[in-house]
Amino acid sequence: MMKTVYERTIWQCVLITGMVGTILCTPFPLFAHSISVPKFFDSNERLEQPDITMLSRLRFLTTVDFPPFNYLNQNGVLSGYHIDLVRSLCSELKVEHLCQIEARPWNELTKRLKDGKAEAIIAGLAPTAENRMEFSFSRPYMRFPARFISLQGTKPEQPFFIWLRSQHIGVIGHTVHKTMLSNYFPDVRITTFNDSTQLYAALESKLIDLAFGDGMTFSLWLANPQAGGFCQFIGGSYYGIGYLGDGMRIAVNNLSLALAMNYAIQSLERKGKLTELYMRYFPVGFY
Repeated sequence: MMKTVYERTIWQCVLITGMVGTILCTPFPLFAHSISVPKFFDSNERLEQPDITMLSRLRFLTTVDFPPFNYLNQNGVLSGYHIDLVRSLCSELKVEHLCQIEARPWNELTKRLKDGKAEAIIAGLAPTAENRMEFSFSRPYMRFPARFISLQGTKPEQPFFIWLRSQHIGVIGHTVHKTMLSNYFPDVRITTFNDSTQLYAALESKLIDLAFGDGMTFSLWLANPQAGGFCQFIGGSYYGIGYLGDGMRIAVNNLSLALAMNYAIQSLERKGKLTELYMRYFPVGFY
């Protein structure tokens, strides 16, 4: 049985486990089915469970400021998608007795992993060419697509790509989504905004026709009737290599742990657990 332990200080430690990884992306839209959750493993791919019996501890680092992934609930308990995923991964590997999650400030995560004070980070840290020299990354358990949103009832009058050329699109400036929008759709009219509040207000007041941005953030906003209830997703999901990658960092010399996490993530995907967690935390799906 997995135990949970808390220290009533600025930090909170929880005995559990977790993981994330790299993604292969495409700039073309992936259109949704009724419940659309990407598959991260080929159906014919068979991963072997590595031997991790040499581990005496399996500590994962996270933060408390990234709801709904990792945050402190009203009772001060570390909660969220990542925490539930960690529990499931530990259970799948049958190492609940070794697993811990330690919440720390964002700027301390990498150093603590390098110093050997943890085995992995589960906090939305993206893999890059530079950090792949220092860390390993697991396979993905979630993607973060870019999406368009519009006012409720908006329907493209032509094929979507053609229709977009006639639309005035808003996006938050100096973001990866602004870069994606400019690169993927160079012919559209774009207006940049300083933050999401300005972006949503412009959409509601019809100063722009569409907004482009992070699908996950949009889904949380759309799920709140008092906020995004007047809007909807429109079109497909957009992914781009080098734009929206995400992965859990693992010490570079701990390949067996990375492989074990890959095995556990694949097992959870096949059992439907990843879909279950996604639907629990994101009632308005962002894929």
